[in-house]
Amino acid sequence: MSKNKVEIIFEDDSMVLVNKPANFLAIPDRYVAERPNLVDFLKKRYEEIFVVHRLDKETSGIICYAKNAESHRHLSQQFENRSVEKIYKVLVEGKVHQTTGIIDKPIARHVSIAGKMRIHNSGKPSLTHYEVEKYIGDYTLVQANIKTGRTHQIRIHFASIGYPLMIDRMYGRQEAFFLSSIKQKKFNLGKDQEERPLMSRTTLHSWKIALDHPNTGKRMEFLAPLPKDFRAVLKQLEKWG
Repeated sequence: MSKNKVEIIFEDDSMVLVNKPANFLAIPDRYVAERPNLVDFLKKRYEEIFVVHRLDKETSGIICYAKNAESHRHLSQQFENRSVEKIYKVLVEGKVHQTTGIIDKPIARHVSIAGKMRIHNSGKPSLTHYEVEKYIGDYTLVQANIKTGRTHQIRIHFASIGYPLMIDRMYGRQEAFFLSSIKQKKFNLGKDQEERPLMSRTTLHSWKIALDHPNTGKRMEFLAPLPKDFRAVLKQLEKWG
């Protein structure tokens, strides 16, 4: 991963906040340790790096790491106490009928599919607050404020109420988004050319985080703008959708 792809949003002696590129691991892979990941990338730059929370590999956006054990303890406690505000931008299928809402459904591991989660009473309590940002054609851009940090929480919560992510190979209907799907007859591709997708990862971006500084206690807020692939999809939907 080239250094220009990883944007440092904020850093001091206590913590570092990074704008994670999509399709880049936030932590080392469990099975193949050599796979490029943010922890290894940051460890080349700083003496110590402590994992505070995680983002899925395909998810882009803001993520926080601690630089020492004391900051790690303080930040981890904030996440545990749910005093950290984490807001994601999510592009989902369909027109979400309620402009604001709460999804309160327990999440458990799938019994037969490795790596997949499911809604089940045996699962951990999981809470997502959401607000519609805008309707675009047959899709909705939503801001999701997660009060718990369960694996695949946003993806499975929105799928469970009938609005899966526009692109989500595990819980949704599409593995990629092609311009031809909305331009239809107006879409022309040159001879012997194969259409490439505008986006081929989950339509999920970690947009905003607000937390108390582990040293000063001051409340701080950070934003990570939408990346190029996500912006391109929204632009084309607004034009053709």
